[in-house]
Amino acid sequence: MDRSSALEYINQMFPTEASLSGVEPLMQKIHSEIRRVDAGILAAVRQQSNSGTKAKEDLAAATHAVQELMYKIREIKSKAEQSEAMVQEICRDIKKLDFAKKHITTTITALHRLTMLVSAVEQLQVMASKRQYKEAAAQLEAVNQLCGHFEAYRDVPKINELREKFKNIKKILKSHVFSDFSSLGTGKETEEANLLQHLSDACLVVDALEPSVREELVKNFCNKELISYQQIFEGAELAKLDKTERRYAWIKRRLRTNEEIWKIFPPAWHVDYLLCIQFCKLTRSQLVDILNNLKEKPDVAALLSALQRTLEFEEELAKKFSGGTTNSRNREYGNDVDDVDDGENSNKRIVSDIQKKYEKKLALHRGGGIEQEDKQKELLIPGAGFNFRGIISSCFEVHLTVYVELEEKTLMEHLEKLVQEETWETEEGSQTNILSSSMQVFLIIRKSLKRCASLTKNQTLFNLFEVFKRILKSYATKLYARLPKGGTGIVAAATGTDGQIKTSDRDERMICYIVNTAEYCHQTSGELAENVSKIIDSQLAEKIDISDVQDEFSAVITKALLTLVYGLETKFDAEMVAMTRVPWANLESVGDQSEYVNGINSILTGSIPVLGNLLSPTYFQFFLDKLAASLGPRFYLNIYKCKHISETGAQQMLLDTQAVKTILLEIPTLGKQSTVAASYSKFVGREMSKAESLLKVILSPVESVGDTYRALIPEGTPLEFQRILDLKGLKKADQQSLMEDFNKHNTGIKHHSAAPTIVPPAPTPPSVPNMATASTASTTTTIGGAITSREDVLARAAALGRGAATIGFKRFLALTEAAKDRKDGPFRKLFNP
Repeated sequence: MDRSSALEYINQMFPTEASLSGVEPLMQKIHSEIRRVDAGILAAVRQQSNSGTKAKEDLAAATHAVQELMYKIREIKSKAEQSEAMVQEICRDIKKLDFAKKHITTTITALHRLTMLVSAVEQLQVMASKRQYKEAAAQLEAVNQLCGHFEAYRDVPKINELREKFKNIKKILKSHVFSDFSSLGTGKETEEANLLQHLSDACLVVDALEPSVREELVKNFCNKELISYQQIFEGAELAKLDKTERRYAWIKRRLRTNEEIWKIFPPAWHVDYLLCIQFCKLTRSQLVDILNNLKEKPDVAALLSALQRTLEFEEELAKKFSGGTTNSRNREYGNDVDDVDDGENSNKRIVSDIQKKYEKKLALHRGGGIEQEDKQKELLIPGAGFNFRGIISSCFEVHLTVYVELEEKTLMEHLEKLVQEETWETEEGSQTNILSSSMQVFLIIRKSLKRCASLTKNQTLFNLFEVFKRILKSYATKLYARLPKGGTGIVAAATGTDGQIKTSDRDERMICYIVNTAEYCHQTSGELAENVSKIIDSQLAEKIDISDVQDEFSAVITKALLTLVYGLETKFDAEMVAMTRVPWANLESVGDQSEYVNGINSILTGSIPVLGNLLSPTYFQFFLDKLAASLGPRFYLNIYKCKHISETGAQQMLLDTQAVKTILLEIPTLGKQSTVAASYSKFVGREMSKAESLLKVILSPVESVGDTYRALIPEGTPLEFQRILDLKGLKKADQQSLMEDFNKHNTGIKHHSAAPTIVPPAPTPPSVPNMATASTASTTTTIGGAITSREDVLARAAALGRGAATIGFKRFLALTEAAKDRKDGPFRKLFNP
């Protein structure tokens, strides 16, 4: 216990002065405990002293015991060695006897086997001479096993003699078997009833011989079978492309006729399988020669017929030897109006079989060389990887150019016919609103694709896909050419009508049909490319790209929508001219909207519902944006074409501007398109607000016209300002001072970087414009040496818009108040949002 702990302990025991009386008892108790501990320590020391002496005695006793144990172990080991020597001495003669017995047994066994081998070889020799194939086959197996026991005795002369004799006997058997098989197919099998059974027994002998004997026999048999085929179809009469089907009929007839005879061959030999492989190779070689020796392009019908028959034959062989599905190719392509996706998995399997498994083999065949590995593959059993698809038909690939050319010519003729027969109207009750010729174009393309896909999936299919692209581009060009055009020639250029496009109601419907058709072609073209990439060879799939065709149809869509806009613009020409012919300088009062506004409304009312019903929301939105971008600036510029505009005329024109803006804002509703973006309304408001600002400048007093122009049209130019002065009817002398003042202050004004944003007001009476439309920018201008805020200028312009200082406009206010109470009329729409 450290000092601090002792102090703490004492303080706990004696917390008060009164408790110090217990110090003496505590001390006595502590001394008693100390004496008890000392006595314990002393007893422990004495006990330890006694224990140490006893431990030394025990250790000495243990050491002595260990020494005695080691002595006994050495004595036992010595006795064991003596016993082992005694046992070896006793068993020495017995061991010699064991080795002697083992050698005698081995010798007896070898002699017995030698006797059996000698006897078996002699018997085999007799059987071979008598051509007893069934017994010889069993004897061959026995001799082969016996010879295996004497592999270690090759240096023994007798053994070598027997082995050579056995080897000669096998040669004799091979010679006899080949000689007997040479009579197969000569007609002797019908004369000699036992010949087939005799040859069947000979097959057992062949199986007992080396594997090379069986390979040689089968090869000789196949070559013999194909000699007549080679002689027949290498003649001038049958060595033609249109006789290809007879080749396959010959081998099928041969297989069917000799089916019973060929049962003599063991099933494991697969003689018919190997014969078909040799037949296919020979047929391919002959067809390659025929195609290469043609002096002119092959007849397409004969070429395709030969290819089709070849594919069918390969499919039959694949089914016969590889467990293929019955008529899978015919099912896959039997119906030309099915989707291209039908049989997709089978297509991929066929392509993989042709390309991956036989590409190397076919390349070697072209070069005339066959590697040993390929020879071994020919002897594999069916299902081990060999597939007949493409083994012959692939040689047609390089000669199918004429087929692609014929397909292109046929497709072009169909396209021309479809376009000529196109009515450029849709059928009644049609929900697609697309031209029937487009569906027919893709139908004939789909049929052409199916025809080609049933023949090949390689380069020819890719070449045909390029033809499809040219056909679709041609169709896009014909759609483009059908769009109404503007005036052309010297007269049109001289009269300014070369950019105008006149469209009737039928033309507008036709343009909508063209837009929908181009969109259908754009989408279907992508699906066509996707389907082709799925069925074509994987190495060519990455090259399938139809984006350039889709770009063509996108261009047609854009041009068609712009043509709609230009057509409506042309319809507005008469109304724009009528606007300039209104005597704006002589109007005495403000009335209802002008006749040209009614004309614009009538044009849009007649066209927009039809366009909204025929166009999709996306393209209708595009059309509206282009229409607003065209009509708004045109209306603005048309104001400048008016000669003189009085204050009353400007008020009337401001009313017409509000009416035109309302008409434009109601176009989406008129077209029954509720999904038009809100940006359209902002766009219309922005474009039409420019015309409103221009008219407010014209309404402004002469002394403040410059300030108002700079505030409302900050991007304006001196030339436009002078034109506004002309519209106000000011004389040249009065204009001069205003122009000098305008030019003087124009260079010192720091306008906002962007034009003032004028939010299009809700359709409210023009007598109460929305004051919130004015910009609150803090830009200031200097007028006559006094600083005038821009807010003051805009407020004054707004007051001018209300017509507060004109008697004529007070009549206009009364008219608008009366119009509020009317239930109908074109002016009522200004008060009903």
